[in-house]
Amino acid sequence: MKILLLGVGLQGKAALHDLASSPSVSHVTAADINYDDLNTIVSKLDTDKVNPVRLDVRDRNQVSELMDAVDAVIILLPKDYRLDMARLAVEKGVHFVETSYAMPEYKDLGRQAADKGITLLPELGLDPGIDLVLAGRAINELDEVQELHAYGTGVPEPEAANNPIKYKISWTFAGVLSAYQRPARILKDGQVVVLTPEKMFDEEYLHYVNVEDVGLMEAYFNGDAVKYLDIFGITESAQTTGRYTLRWPGHSAFWQKMSGLGFLQDDSIQVGDAEISPRQFVHDLLSPQLQYKEDERDIAGIRIDARGIKDGKRVRIIYQMMDRRDLETGLLAMQRTVGYTASIGAQMILRGDIQKRGLLTPSNDVPSDIFIAELEKRGIKISRFEKEW
Repeated sequence: MKILLLGVGLQGKAALHDLASSPSVSHVTAADINYDDLNTIVSKLDTDKVNPVRLDVRDRNQVSELMDAVDAVIILLPKDYRLDMARLAVEKGVHFVETSYAMPEYKDLGRQAADKGITLLPELGLDPGIDLVLAGRAINELDEVQELHAYGTGVPEPEAANNPIKYKISWTFAGVLSAYQRPARILKDGQVVVLTPEKMFDEEYLHYVNVEDVGLMEAYFNGDAVKYLDIFGITESAQTTGRYTLRWPGHSAFWQKMSGLGFLQDDSIQVGDAEISPRQFVHDLLSPQLQYKEDERDIAGIRIDARGIKDGKRVRIIYQMMDRRDLETGLLAMQRTVGYTASIGAQMILRGDIQKRGLLTPSNDVPSDIFIAELEKRGIKISRFEKEW
């Protein structure tokens, strides 16, 4: 297997570590614009099969040449470059994996990819990614699905939650703040409800979950849960669904105030002689204060709670993945569960575990038994619970 990794930042570092450690991968081209940082990362790997390359992805000719030499490409780049890289992968006939939500344009690209015999596999990280595979697995265990609840989290361990908001950065903080301003779409008692960012953090819409091996966490709605009902094939039966973020209690109350006061708006305001985005100010002020120390661990996790009928009984099927930082490698749990997952996806395609071509979705097209086994080989454990409902 020859694989091109575009983007070796926070999550890409873990993807590279996994690719370099996998016996079935013969060669990795790791490309990033920050070549000095990339070279430092590669120099610490105990392998000679990784070739670091200085790359500005706006140089389409250079990217094209790199794709010519590989079987698959993993994209861990900012959103502005994703579509062009997907188009180029299809043009070059190279399998494509990324961790972000599929873009609308991918539908047409998927048809072109199918004609060329290649796979486009977006949404294969943590959330989206592991959550979709586990949700698909839980749904298949039920005869009828009436409720589907999907939770994702990335927080410091209690011992490391030692700042006023009990949160530290394991994902792009700009993306986190942006998500706090994104409306949520849910299904409640058969009716679609759209929650504004102000409502999203309201106590009325919060609930609390006692997460096994972690503790009590608060859950707030995050993103569009309704669109997945069609993907999972449960539109007719499901009455309630939601996608949630789990945080330590008190998180939502803080950010509701910040949002209500305008600290998360992106449009610049006049401050003295300067024009400043309030969100950018919050980002730049808090980022240095919310970093993990080398001996501190994070928790990254997914919890799927599918409720319905099985063998004539009302049951809940719960799948849960909770991972913690590996202090030996230094890789955060968030890095592992996003980067390792993307690496696993590319290897499953090239190994033939995933044979379908065109645009795929992890919920239906990634064999869950093999996928879970691959995660567990890397120390990422999946638990299953079945309860009465």
